[in-house]
Order: sequence, then structure tokens, then C-alpha cells
Amino acid sequence: MKHIFKKGTSTDAPVLLLLHGTGGNEEDLVPLGSLISPQSSILSVRGSVLENGMPRFFKRLAEGVFDEEDLKFRTKELHAFLDAAADKYEFDRQNVVAVGYSNGANIAGSLLFHYEGSLRGAALHHPMVPLRGIQLPVLQGVNVFIGAGKNDPICPPQETEELEHLLKEAGAEVETHWENFGHQLTQPEAERASAWFQKYFL
Repeated sequence: MKHIFKKGTSTDAPVLLLLHGTGGNEEDLVPLGSLISPQSSILSVRGSVLENGMPRFFKRLAEGVFDEEDLKFRTKELHAFLDAAADKYEFDRQNVVAVGYSNGANIAGSLLFHYEGSLRGAALHHPMVPLRGIQLPVLQGVNVFIGAGKNDPICPPQETEELEHLLKEAGAEVETHWENFGHQLTQPEAERASAWFQKYFL
């Protein structure tokens, strides 16, 4: 998978797995990662699926309608990539926190939904429920931040509330931050994610 790795100043701070939104690339969330945890190493990945020339992490059938089989396949692919990257770059595989926006937040959520121990935590900016009707792994000890918009046309509030409920039911600690700027990732939301990260991981 196309990616960049930037070594941080602290080996104790979690490695940040950065996952962009539709049409983004591996450079997009580097400033956000640096704001959330300046001392962390950064592993930023580009989605390997193209939709009308725009990189994504998995296919969709329509807006808000995921190709579930491709989602499962790409989630497995990303999970294996993380294992290989930990060996290559010599970081602690058990100390990875995902930071994802939109499509990237959805595949980060899918990692949580499918693989126990895949992530120590996740900052999910404007995510949807990745998959319904499956048994989630035990998420005890996993901390999740959800950044959401009360007027988000892509992820309506009930979608956010359902995701929050499913994660909590599986044992995760979830903090949800609401804004009124639609699907946009705002500076206050980023700063709130940074405060959440400092509270739980440093």
C-alpha cells in the first residue's frame, strides 16, 4: 500500500495511522496527526481503490451504500499491512491509534469491528457504521473519539449514535464531539481530538 512513515520523537507515544477521506492522499492528514500528537510516529496510507480517479479505501455501490465484500477484503488487507509495517519500521504493533476522516474513518471503524487488538484507539472524524449484523470483538480498553456534525448530510446524527452504541456495547470507551458544520472537519473538532488523545494516551 502506498504510504509515508515519519518517525516521531517518542517511542512511547502511539503510532498514528492516518486514513484520508475520499479523493485524498497520504499527505492530507499529516497536519492533523501533528496537531493531535506532535511526538508520535506517523504512518499515513493512501487508499488503493479508485472511484472516478479519486482514492478510497474500499468500494461503494452508491453514496452511503458500502460494497460490504470489498470492505471486508480491504479491511483484512489493511490489517495485514499494519502487521508488516510494524516489522519494517520497528514500532509496537499493539500501540497504534487510527486517525481517520470520512472514508478513512469508516475503514478504521471496520478494523475495530473485525479485529480484536488491531487498534489501541481511534479518532473517527465523521464516520458511518461500517457494517451491521456482525458480532464485534471485545473492545475493552479501546478508546474512541467520534467527531460528528449535527447537520452532517452524509452521516446523520442517528448514524453517529448507532455507531457509538455498538462500540460501547463491545466495551469501548467512546467520546463524541458534536459540531454544526456538516461533514466538514473543523479546527475546533481537531483540537478536541487532540485533547482526547492527550488524556488517554500520553
